[in-house]
Amino acid sequence: MRNGDRSSHFTRRDFARGAGLAGAGLSLAVGAHAASADEAVSSGAFLNAKSFGAAGDGKSDDTKAIQAALDKAGEIQGAVFVPPGVYMCSTLIMHPLSALVAVPSWGYGRLGGAIIRLADGTAKGLIDITAAYGCTLDGLCLDGQGLGEDIAGVLLDKKDYGGHEDAFRIERCLISSFTGDGVRLNCVWCYSIRHSMICFNKKSGVSHRGWDAFLLDNWLSGNSGAGFYAHHQDDSAVTIVGNRIEWNKTGGIVLYGAYNYNVNDNYIDRCGGPGISLANEGRGHNGAMSITGNHINRSGKWAKPDTYESCHIRIDDARGVAIVGNSFLAGRDDRGQGEYSPSFGIVYSKLSHCVIKDNVLYQGATKELLVNLGDPGEDVIVKDNPGTLFKPKTP
Repeated sequence: MRNGDRSSHFTRRDFARGAGLAGAGLSLAVGAHAASADEAVSSGAFLNAKSFGAAGDGKSDDTKAIQAALDKAGEIQGAVFVPPGVYMCSTLIMHPLSALVAVPSWGYGRLGGAIIRLADGTAKGLIDITAAYGCTLDGLCLDGQGLGEDIAGVLLDKKDYGGHEDAFRIERCLISSFTGDGVRLNCVWCYSIRHSMICFNKKSGVSHRGWDAFLLDNWLSGNSGAGFYAHHQDDSAVTIVGNRIEWNKTGGIVLYGAYNYNVNDNYIDRCGGPGISLANEGRGHNGAMSITGNHINRSGKWAKPDTYESCHIRIDDARGVAIVGNSFLAGRDDRGQGEYSPSFGIVYSKLSHCVIKDNVLYQGATKELLVNLGDPGEDVIVKDNPGTLFKPKTP
């Protein structure tokens, strides 16, 4: 690269500046043409997927080209930039301390920018980060096309937790229309998902087994499972803050045997089951958890009316849980359609050293606001939860 010539590829410093400008500077820094892979590596620049032969025309199989770019990025702990286009791919394998990035230009339910589209109905996942500790996915649009069975968008699948943190980041990505989970994490240790939309997947938005996680400022919408699903008794130390979790068929946040969770300041709307569910079913009790400042609206859309799955929060067999300062509202579908739900506000049983206090249930349920199913345990406080039943207006 000639001294001062920055039109053909860009440095890590350029990328940092571009990311700070929400992607605007990034596209300018990349330019329309990338230099050869060898030149990019020698200069310390980011790699452009098209320099490795990726077409991005929605027809060509771009798996080998993008994988070659990722392999080279893995060698130099660098990043691959994917220009706008549609890239048909089978599984792409990330490497440690590397990145796959694009300019985010997608919208709610609308694909855009760099679309990496699944083209292999036999894959386990589209982006495999199992061995890619410290990796980053940023600005991508991942499209599952509804292909195959139980295929994840982003996959981390380990047999054990290993010797160090995974420490990956998913930033500003749209992950949609996979037949499995949008993001499937098994034995994960330390990660963050921020500013992303994970939607319309046939299982859960995020399926999680692990600990030390942050989910901040995401849309988890329209998934056939839960928005966030923690399914194993060794789940711990997860912060779920400031997300919009809506229209997920099983429930909003569904936890089995989870510990040390902060579930705060989320908007949870029109989920099929409970907005938040803390269950046991032989997987261990939930405990040491703060559920505070959430607004939960119109839960129980697909639950059978008058059953306890038609509720805003269901908590069974828990210790050390504080449910404080949340607000709840009953309702039905947008534009005045569908059945009113939920039947119940907060349903609880088998608690020990728990507090359910200072929650507001104004028009919070259609049948009963608080339901105690028995076996309250030791040192349980349930008080000061004002509210009224929801009564639909008659024509």
